[in-house]
Amino acid sequence: SLYHAGFANNVKVKVDLVDAEKVNKDTANEILSKYDGIVVPGGFGNRGIEGKIATIKYARENKIPFLGICLGMQMAVVEFARDVLGLKDANSEEFDENTQNPVIHIMDDQKNIENKGGTMRLGSYPCILKEGTKAFELYGKKEIAERHRHRFEYNNEYKERLENAGLICSGVSPDGSLVEIVELEPKAHPYFIAGQFHPELKSRPNRPHPLFREFISKAKTYKNSKNK
Repeated sequence: SLYHAGFANNVKVKVDLVDAEKVNKDTANEILSKYDGIVVPGGFGNRGIEGKIATIKYARENKIPFLGICLGMQMAVVEFARDVLGLKDANSEEFDENTQNPVIHIMDDQKNIENKGGTMRLGSYPCILKEGTKAFELYGKKEIAERHRHRFEYNNEYKERLENAGLICSGVSPDGSLVEIVELEPKAHPYFIAGQFHPELKSRPNRPHPLFREFISKAKTYKNSKNK
């Protein structure tokens, strides 16, 4: 998907894999400062989670183009809640069942399932975009559909506080119960957007996904600004 977006932006994309377990507040600058854009992708399990949060914090504070995917979106919410709202123990219930601030929690219809198996939210689901947001601008329409693979969700009990602090919910399910996309306003960050879904699954060489296309465009701009 990154290469597809590179084709559309007439740039050669170089992708490095970063070991999240090596990233923390003391090493983030040394490890991440050379990059023009940062993607935090999906995944399962708690390995490297704090490193992913530190990576997102670095991207947010240094205004490096950022794209979060699935777990990457959830950790963007956790990082923002911890650092901006001051909820120091904010976490996902996936990693801390006893957190007092579960900004990411188990889906309501999953709470009583003991044998998880293939019970995740799987497949394509519709999403309604909020007009005036970066997501709406990039997709160019109000309703989209994206593919999912997860069982934890954004906790709506924190939605008002998070939005008031600047983390906008720009895409939600048709009934408004599930947050699908979060983003920072352009005045706060040139490109900080994250989706609960997997946009890479719908990207094609001749039709790059809009979130990746814009991510590479902003990374190109960021690189050029560093080289001036």
